[in-house]
Amino acid sequence: MTKRAAFVLDGQSVAPGTRAVIDLPVSHLSDHTPVTMSVQVVHGKRPGPTAFVSAGIHGDEVIGVEIVRRLVRVPALRTVRGTLLVVPVVNAFGFMNHSRYLPDRRDLNRSFPGTKGGSLASRLANLFLTEIVARADFGIDLHSAAIHRTNLPQTRVSPETPEMLDMARVFGAPVILQSPLREGSLRHAAKEIGRDVLLYEAGEGLRFDEYCVRAGLSGILRVLRYKGLIGGRGIMAAKAAPQFCTMSKWLRAPVGGLLRTFRADGDVVAAGTILGAVADPFGRSEREIAAPFDGLIVGRAVMPVVNEGDAVFHLARVDSVERAESTLDDLADQIAGDPLFDEDEII
Repeated sequence: MTKRAAFVLDGQSVAPGTRAVIDLPVSHLSDHTPVTMSVQVVHGKRPGPTAFVSAGIHGDEVIGVEIVRRLVRVPALRTVRGTLLVVPVVNAFGFMNHSRYLPDRRDLNRSFPGTKGGSLASRLANLFLTEIVARADFGIDLHSAAIHRTNLPQTRVSPETPEMLDMARVFGAPVILQSPLREGSLRHAAKEIGRDVLLYEAGEGLRFDEYCVRAGLSGILRVLRYKGLIGGRGIMAAKAAPQFCTMSKWLRAPVGGLLRTFRADGDVVAAGTILGAVADPFGRSEREIAAPFDGLIVGRAVMPVVNEGDAVFHLARVDSVERAESTLDDLADQIAGDPLFDEDEII
């Protein structure tokens, strides 16, 4: 059998059957401290697809970084077929400053495809797109909700990429949410160059959540097995098909005040259910927030102080409350009891 060629990134070679961390130069801070984007290249001895897993496009979304930390320690990666590119922190500027944004106050996930000579955000977007995304056949991008919000573990697919629905089902997060491609986002730019990216959303900015980490790691491993990069030993298929939601809506605070939430993310509610209430600090007046349709709470605000119009509950429509509850219970039980997480070397 012909030996595979080395994988070359930024002039550095990674031999088949080895892995290496390569630091791609990004910029310099104002005091001339260099900033890089670190990539772990896992280059298998045997041929196969090339995939990337990325986190930290928003610097305050740290759950993805923890998922990646565990991913690179999974024994199945010792015998990868093809090549896996792992980027734990795309936006090092935001990560160091606990911020969603870059120093120029731009959102990296609205700056793709970027240019070599543009703003800092534009240059970083261009580097990531050309050096990582374009080198892969597909990718998985990890996110959480913004600070002061939390998301139920979910994958997002767009109507423009129906082929990604199969990958999302394999991933096995509790919810698949149909979400259009947004111009300037990684998913949109990747689609423009013929690459598919599955988006995983879970948890809260600047916080870890074990359930969300487990759901993300097991989902990634299922997709890598499905695509032929790793074997299936110890990786369980999803116990139930995820709840697929084609429509969702943010419910907003009717007035400013103190928000009390009566329902949590993951709750399935019937139309008319009171999800929370906003009252003034003296308790003289109170406005309730009711579900406008049968739905599943896939995200919510965790900050109790709200202004009028703030997004407080993200409700996804479901066809059957009973079926949605059964699906979520089955998947939650599987994530909590997955034997993959009994191994000390992963945890």
